[in-house]
Amino acid sequence: MTLFEFVIVFLIGGVIILATVGHDRSVTNCAMAILTVGLLHRSVSYAKTKSSTFGAIVDGTPLVAVKDGAWQAEVMTGMSLAPEDIMAAARLKGVKSIFNVKYAVLERNGAISIIKVEKE
Repeated sequence: MTLFEFVIVFLIGGVIILATVGHDRSVTNCAMAILTVGLLHRSVSYAKTKSSTFGAIVDGTPLVAVKDGAWQAEVMTGMSLAPEDIMAAARLKGVKSIFNVKYAVLERNGAISIIKVEKE
């Protein structure tokens, strides 16, 4: 789930709560508000598929945290990543040492992808 979708889930929840506990308890108003949020989500999703620039603005871009076994300090501090986070993702892929990691990429959805060093 991307950050944008995460926000949409809470926005819809907030709309439902306001419609049920607010002064206006109209089911029609609640349904129209949810429909509007849903259509806005579909519109933004469609725009992301048609424009990679718009997609990068909304969701961000993948960042390389480890390159050829070397930490990328600027990315690590900027994203508040600890080396333990990268190593935890590496261990899930069966990598025991940072020197066996060709690339560690912080993906747009927050996951860390590990690309192992190829054995010769």
